[in-house]
Formats: sequence, C-alpha cells, structure tokens
Amino acid sequence: MKRILITGALGQIGSELTLKLRDIYGADNVIATDIKKNDSEAAQSGPFEVVDVTDLKRMGEVAQKHNIDTVLHLAALLSATAEAKPVFAWNLNMGGLLNALETAREVNAQFFTPSSIGAFGPSTPKDHTPQDTIMRPTTMYGVNKVAGELLSDYYYHKFGVDTRGLRFPGLISYVALPGGGTTDYAVEIYYEAIKNGKYTSYIDKGTFMDMMYMPDALNAIIDLMEADPNKLVHRNSFNVTAMSFDPEEISASIAKYIPGFKLSYNVDPARQKIAESWPNSIDPSAAKEEWDFKVEYDLDKMTKDMIEKLRPKLEMKISS
Repeated sequence: MKRILITGALGQIGSELTLKLRDIYGADNVIATDIKKNDSEAAQSGPFEVVDVTDLKRMGEVAQKHNIDTVLHLAALLSATAEAKPVFAWNLNMGGLLNALETAREVNAQFFTPSSIGAFGPSTPKDHTPQDTIMRPTTMYGVNKVAGELLSDYYYHKFGVDTRGLRFPGLISYVALPGGGTTDYAVEIYYEAIKNGKYTSYIDKGTFMDMMYMPDALNAIIDLMEADPNKLVHRNSFNVTAMSFDPEEISASIAKYIPGFKLSYNVDPARQKIAESWPNSIDPSAAKEEWDFKVEYDLDKMTKDMIEKLRPKLEMKISS
C-alpha cells in the first residue's frame, strides 16, 4: 500500500484506520472519503474528499486525481439498520461495492472490503465455524456480505483485481460509537458501566457472539493487505476472531474493574433473532496459516483498556 483511498472513512472502522494508516504511510498518502465531512481528526488530519459510493464517476475521479494504488472500501449499512431498510441496504451496500471494485479495476489498485460473521446463517455450524462452510444468511446484511464475497472473488478471477477481505466479528472500540450493528451492546455496555454503573442489554443472556478489539482489527487489515499474495488461498474472506462471550461474561469482566456493576435485560426481538442466526464461535485457522493472523487482546485485557481510555473521555464530557 502506497496511495490509499478509504471509503466510509468517518465510520467506526474508518475513523481509526485512517489515522493508523497515516501514521504508517504518511498523511498525504491516505485519502479519506465519506458522504460528508465533519470536524473529526480523520477528516481534518489529511486529504479528504466528499464521495457518495453510489456515484461511480465521482469515485473514479477521486482515485485518478490522487493516483490511488489501494482501495479500502468500508462504506456500508450495518446489520440492524439494514434489516430495517432492506432495499436501501441492498442499493448502498451492493451498489457501493460494485462501484469500488470497478474503480479498483480501472486504476489497477489492490482492494479490501470487510465481510462479517453476518454472512453465516442458522444452518451454519454454530461452534468453531470453519472457513469453508454452508452460508445461508436470513438477513439482508448477511445476504449483502455473501454476495460481496462472491463479487470480490469474481473480480479477482475475471479481471485480476487483487481483492482481499476479512469476516469480522463484532468490533469494540473506545473511539467511535457503533452505527446500527447487532453486536453494538458490547460497546454500549462500557459507556453505561462508567456513566451509570449498570446496563440493560437488548441481547439475551447465554447468547454467544465472536468479538474483536479494534486495535487487533486494524492490525489484521494491514497484515492481510501486506501479505504475500502467493500464499493467499481464500482472499474473500478470512474468518478472524479474538474472543467469544455472552452478556454475562462481559458483565463479569467489567465488574472486576467497576465493582457493583449491574446487568439487566430488555431483549430486542429483532436484534436477538439476528444474533441467534450467527455462530457462537468461528475458526480463524486459515488466516493463521495463510498470513499469520494473530491478536493481542482477550476479554479482560480489552475491558481494562476500554475502561482506562473511556473514563477520562466520558468524565470530560460530563464536566463540560
């Protein structure tokens, strides 16, 4: 990666990935794009272009203007939001992906887009879900992700675009708030623990889902994009994970650092249904074998870091 275009750069992943890539490759070599600009560090710390991913012409113009050799396509509607607006989700998620792939093809760029554990469905093996398995999702988001993996494979085989991807689990971050995903409770719970000492979960007890701390997710993207292409068998997309837990386990981890923390439940049937269609845990063996995937954070190490980073941030907001 030398000249990088990021779509959805102001979202949950993009807002942190943009800054990390600018530290590594130089601020001027990472062009952040999103549908509108804001005052965030990701938007202000280097080149920024307003790009609607449904506008192929505009995306191509920006890629040509900045001599792009890598496209990281992050713009998408997430699971719970996509289920509420399925037609809009299809048009944005699939139309945007097709445009990003076309742009990468036109400028001969390396390409990345994230998939998700949402690509799996109720008939997928629930425990230690293998890299290659049945994928019959029952959500629009999941359908988009399966189609996206296949479309990325097509552009690799048909046009020689160097496409790569990761099936992300739920991502947990202290920097950006989540944006409509089923796993968002695992971020919200830390905010509420610090502010109020309690949290009401919309996901039911005993519901296990894979998760990953954002620093590990960012490293995985960079490691995959820098990996030797001759060693990649799967490309689109690799299972990756760091931990699997249910609300009770994350609550117990938080209570080690915030004594007296209380967890209660008010289950959201729509998001619970989505969660139950996903695996309890997935097998990242292919990623480990093909490009040495590894993580640094387990649940307790993540909890400690989240609380340490969030507490001053939230206390500053309260005092102001």
